Amino acid sequence: MNIKRINLSEANLVIGLFDKYRVFYKKDSDISLAEQFIKTRLSNNESVIFIALYGEVPAGFTQLYPKYSSVSAVKNWILNDLYVEPNYRKQGIGEALIKTALDFAKGDGATYVQLETAIDNYTAQSLYEAIGFQKQEPETEYFLYRIPV
Repeated sequence: MNIKRINLSEANLVIGLFDKYRVFYKKDSDISLAEQFIKTRLSNNESVIFIALYGEVPAGFTQLYPKYSSVSAVKNWILNDLYVEPNYRKQGIGEALIKTALDFAKGDGATYVQLETAIDNYTAQSLYEAIGFQKQEPETEYFLYRIPV
């Protein structure tokens, strides 16, 4: 497995995975929407995407968005998307993607990485807590997690 940060010219590696991620969250499949969204984020430098590859096969990805704090005068990161293809799960890919994202954020000078997950997504909660994310107070139907880097 190889994890790498992708750029706009490599957007096609993640578009299908991004579409499946949205379907997981009960959205209709829409490849053209996924393509437009991913390419816009990358072309505008609005997100950072890491992809896990098995050979040439995209197995999973994570996408981070910057979160700025005026008071702290720092840029932190929101780990907004994490998806691993079902046949590649339970192989450490999600954990490897998260740890890559945390290393990136730390190297970028962030003080924390934050994410949210559904209250009933127990598998993800276990992974996040095992890595060291700390659960914050629940907001609506999602738990908020944060980890210092």
